[in-house]
Amino acid sequence: MIEIPFERLRPLGLTPALANRAVAAADTKDTAAAQHLMRLTEVHRETVRVTDGAHDLSARVLPRLMRALVIEATALAVGDWVLAGTDAHGQTWVHAQVPPVSHISRRDADGRRHPVVSNVDTALLLMGLDDDFNVRRLERYLALIHATGGHAGAVDDAGVQPVVVLTKADVAAHTPGLIAERVAALQGRLAASIDLFLVDGTDSETAQRLAPYLAAGQTLVVLGSSGAGKSTLTNTLLGTAVQDTGAVREHDGRGKHTTTSRSLHRLPGGACVIDTPGLRALRPDIDEATLAAIFADIDTLAAQCRFRDCGHHHEPGCAVRDGVAGDRLHNYHKLLREARRDTMSVLERQQQVAAWKARGRAARVNMKAKRG
Repeated sequence: MIEIPFERLRPLGLTPALANRAVAAADTKDTAAAQHLMRLTEVHRETVRVTDGAHDLSARVLPRLMRALVIEATALAVGDWVLAGTDAHGQTWVHAQVPPVSHISRRDADGRRHPVVSNVDTALLLMGLDDDFNVRRLERYLALIHATGGHAGAVDDAGVQPVVVLTKADVAAHTPGLIAERVAALQGRLAASIDLFLVDGTDSETAQRLAPYLAAGQTLVVLGSSGAGKSTLTNTLLGTAVQDTGAVREHDGRGKHTTTSRSLHRLPGGACVIDTPGLRALRPDIDEATLAAIFADIDTLAAQCRFRDCGHHHEPGCAVRDGVAGDRLHNYHKLLREARRDTMSVLERQQQVAAWKARGRAARVNMKAKRG
């Protein structure tokens, strides 16, 4: 038996499509205990926090669900919808995960996937106008968002809308020409469909400017490096200081990891916002087709290269090298290498390592021969 109080959960982002998925995901083997649809608000090492729209509860995850998620190379994430029940001892257990309609994940150095958040409509990509400003890192965040999607076979996945938010506009205004210089650096590198805002994260008017993304039932995630102002903006949207904030280092503008875990909060207007810590390893989970869509300018110019298989490195007649900024092209090549490495089989990776070693040995032999 499953209980879905739709009107109570709708402000948390529940939609008819998600409710249908919840019914399909219900644990039919456990008919004795009632299963309640809840949203996951925090993930800890041993427990999770869930809410049913009226109460926040601490819960544990059933071992069989944990095993199933490990087999699928994933895990529960903040923003997930889950089915939970309470046992005879009053302990709440998560029985099942409702397949998300959108899911943001990243890869580590070994290629393993790590979930970031699920079921979000908008991603606010924060970057400071101070020393935190880094266009190549922003491109990686955009790649992270473009790679989002629901489970295989989903037909109602509308994706996640990225919105670039340049913070600390009040601080940057003290340096003449700095804001114009930063904005000019983004021209041609952001798609026309991506909205761009310059804000003071502490100003209450910021919430009014972001109002189109704060409608009731919407879910936002705030992403960016440590010190970019994610928790400050979250507190401004909430209208109260819920999240801890910290100062940035003067010599490089970097911040400490003040926020140490992801957490979902309900906003006064009915939307939900997920605050996140800065990602130490920002490696998008993308394929070559997604990368081509993100770097559409490179994909378009590639058709004008002299050689059809041009790699845009040192080939003569390369239209891409002539038409794309060097650092953007370098970032593209780096992301392309990561995407190809993630799709390799174990044998292909072993062959690649063997080829690298062979080239290294050949280079050492050549150097030795030159030295006599």
